[in-house]
Amino acid sequence: MNGVTISFDKSRTYINIQLDPSLFDADINISDIRAELERGETSGLYVSEKSLKSACDTANHYFKTGDKTIVRERIGERKNAEVEFRIPEDNMSANLVLTAPYGGKLPSIGSIMSLAMKSKIVKGISTKRIKTLLFQAKQAKSGNILEDTIAKGLPPRNGKNSKFIPLVPNALERILKPQTQAGERVDMRNLGEVICVKVDTPVLKRTAPTKGRTGFDVKGNKLPSVPGEWLDFKMGSGTVVSDSDSNLLVSSISGMPKYRDQIMNIDDTFICTGVNVGSGHVNYDGAVLVNGDVTEKMQIKASGDVTINGFVESAFIESGGDIIITEGAMGKVNDNDGEYHCKLVAAGSIHVQHGQGVEVQCKGDVTVGRQLAYSRLRCGGAVIVGQLDNPMGNLFACDIISQGRVEAGTLGAVSGSTLKIDFSPGFNLLLERKDGLDELLKQIRENNSKHKEKIDLLKSKKVPKELKQKMTDALELFNNETALLEWIEGKASEIKGAKESYQSDVKLIANKRLYPGVTAKLNNRNWRSEREYNRSQIRYDAHQWHYDPIV
Repeated sequence: MNGVTISFDKSRTYINIQLDPSLFDADINISDIRAELERGETSGLYVSEKSLKSACDTANHYFKTGDKTIVRERIGERKNAEVEFRIPEDNMSANLVLTAPYGGKLPSIGSIMSLAMKSKIVKGISTKRIKTLLFQAKQAKSGNILEDTIAKGLPPRNGKNSKFIPLVPNALERILKPQTQAGERVDMRNLGEVICVKVDTPVLKRTAPTKGRTGFDVKGNKLPSVPGEWLDFKMGSGTVVSDSDSNLLVSSISGMPKYRDQIMNIDDTFICTGVNVGSGHVNYDGAVLVNGDVTEKMQIKASGDVTINGFVESAFIESGGDIIITEGAMGKVNDNDGEYHCKLVAAGSIHVQHGQGVEVQCKGDVTVGRQLAYSRLRCGGAVIVGQLDNPMGNLFACDIISQGRVEAGTLGAVSGSTLKIDFSPGFNLLLERKDGLDELLKQIRENNSKHKEKIDLLKSKKVPKELKQKMTDALELFNNETALLEWIEGKASEIKGAKESYQSDVKLIANKRLYPGVTAKLNNRNWRSEREYNRSQIRYDAHQWHYDPIV
């Protein structure tokens, strides 16, 4: 370009431009000069658009007016990388901001560490992250801004409250965990001794709370932790704190231990060798342990757990806790009115080794050791047939209402006998609670919004001295209403989450085979097995039942 000279100063740091209007053939185009600057040694260096435009405009003006004055301007320079640190208000992290150099130098790791120290960043620095960022800046285009976290503080970890550790297992836990022999082979018949404790037996241990861990921020300030608290024993029946150790709970009576909701109870236990016409019915305020069979038409009613180390035939058993039958339960079914002669009713969970012709009602899970057939179940949990870790039992010809998964080795039978599983009642109960809460929430929100408008209006007015107390009372009522609204919103959110969890939890799992005649229902959505499937899972998602093979 005639009349245009681009050069460096003596230090070869700054870019100078000289424009001689007397040598111009036409107006100078800034884009042509930019293109020239991108070639040769000036490529990648910093150019001030403002200085370049000012020089060109002045030279073009001189060219048009015939003025031969030469225009000289410093329009650019070599720039080293720019370093900046950003620290949020909580001082728990620090970001390094690097502006890629314009033909200049990148800082070393050591110099960045020194600059970080000057910015009071002294803890939690990662030299690996700094090195990575420097490498990226080296590859980046001149002037590009790169940012990454190069230091992190350590949040304090609050201490944990004291824990309660049961020293004796619940009867149901013992049954569901068979004992092992040499070589780790599981003996399903050896279910261990029935747990009955004597007086002064340690049953519950309290551990000390932890102190927690002190943290720090990137500026080296210590962040103290909150130590855990000592929790008091929730005293159950039949237990006392040990005289020799305040962190130990011991039994004050002989009986069967039951640990639930961090409370250890020792149920006074009635023990007999069998329930038959010779012994009569059993009605006991406590736990019942039967080391034998329960014969036809006999009854057992207990406020605690009922454990039967034998067989149950066409009997009625009612428990305020769990029902555990180590052998089988069997009863006759009256085909005319659908009445089952063997009934098990529990406030907790129910376990039987195998069952046929049994009516089961419980609030917890139903676990079956081997097989369940021709029975009716109403449970508030899951139905599992087989070992808990790998259910391989058989489930067929049953009518089941469940609020959890139904899992077995085989679901249904070759004969195509009907296995009905309905998950609707538990879901409908959740929907009723959700609808009720939503309606209440809507009403309270409307009221709270109206009251807020009134309160804001009153706050904007000057309140007479004699009405200040009433104003204070009104504010207190409004704050209480707002707190209630927040609490109900939390409950509504919990119910919504429970509804979503319920739909994802209900499923059928066949670990060996699923036969025709198996049906699953959730309100008006039904699924029916019309053919034989290998290992498979039937799950509910997006308002539909889905079949998935288990690989």
